Amino acid sequence: MTTAHRGSVAGYDKHAFEPFALTADLAVLTVREGRLHVLLVERGQEPYAGAWALPGGFVLPDESAEQAARRELAEETGLSGATAARLHLEQLRTYSDPDRDPRMRVVSVAYTALVPDLPEPRGGGDAAQARWQPYDAVRDLAFDHDRILADARERVGAKLEYTCLATAFCPPEFTLGELRQVYETVWGVALDRPNFRRKVLATPGFVRPVEGPPRLTGGRGKPAALYRAGEATALHPPLLRPEGRTA
Repeated sequence: MTTAHRGSVAGYDKHAFEPFALTADLAVLTVREGRLHVLLVERGQEPYAGAWALPGGFVLPDESAEQAARRELAEETGLSGATAARLHLEQLRTYSDPDRDPRMRVVSVAYTALVPDLPEPRGGGDAAQARWQPYDAVRDLAFDHDRILADARERVGAKLEYTCLATAFCPPEFTLGELRQVYETVWGVALDRPNFRRKVLATPGFVRPVEGPPRLTGGRGKPAALYRAGEATALHPPLLRPEGRTA
């Protein structure tokens, strides 16, 4: 249906329904210095001026929710349009509680991403500033963004169970201890080392051993063997979180 014919269908009255706005919000997570971090912006205007929030904003009439998410990410954080366009965004869910925004009825389509090696952000657009903040220190976000962020944490935690994404947060050559730390950081649990090692090495294509001498690590004991990411993208069988010990 063309723009000219929208709202002109016989028997349909577009004024019979209360108007509402559509926004796109992003929960972008990464592992920095051994801790899970989230990308946040400080709101520069009301409502919630001065409060921290997830990047996002209103969807314009000529764009999709995903296009709006990438545009707002670039505008509010100072990341380049090319960087925003490269990110693999996964649609999280739709948030539609009637009172989630004090301005009017606003429905949000939320996206999440777990990404390595993004540059330091800076504020722009409606954001006074932007920064990576440790996940465990984040609280009292604007709107219902605490709920969105918690849902995103659960989604990316599940993604590590079924994909090889964790290797992207390790050096090109890494120890199994470094790989385990990624899982422990995202999941928020301590994993049994021998059990983790056994599961990783038994999963086809997950990691490949590196020829050459092992690497000395900061801990006690003998040097650790080095691995690199294998050719697999999905884990068969999945590497599940310990039962009853989710983050």
